[in-house]
Amino acid sequence: QVQLVESGGKLVQTGASLVLSCAASGRPLSGYTMGWFRQAPGKEREFVSSISMSGVLKDYTDAIKGRFTISRDNAENTVYLQMNSLSPEDTAVYYCAATTRPWTRGTTASFYGYWGQGTQVTVSS
Repeated sequence: QVQLVESGGKLVQTGASLVLSCAASGRPLSGYTMGWFRQAPGKEREFVSSISMSGVLKDYTDAIKGRFTISRDNAENTVYLQMNSLSPEDTAVYYCAATTRPWTRGTTASFYGYWGQGTQVTVSS
């Protein structure tokens, strides 16, 4: 099975940009639909973005459309989340997730079977 490790989270100021990475091992990433989720303190884990196995199809939650971009490099077994124009509302632990199921729009956490440990993103005002 695949193992996922997120990195890149840190403390930044409002308006900053950040790139999160999710490195996969154990299995080729090309066989997985990938997603990013986030969980803020006291809130449920929420969908952020997803990307198909080929990288062609993508989905974003409305709150981050136009600011965040998901991408993947199957040769490097890595998925990225480019985050621009960050605001305090983006503060959360960010998780990457994987599933062998084909990509579809509007996925929830239950769609994915594999999860990383998360990386903290904190945006100060």
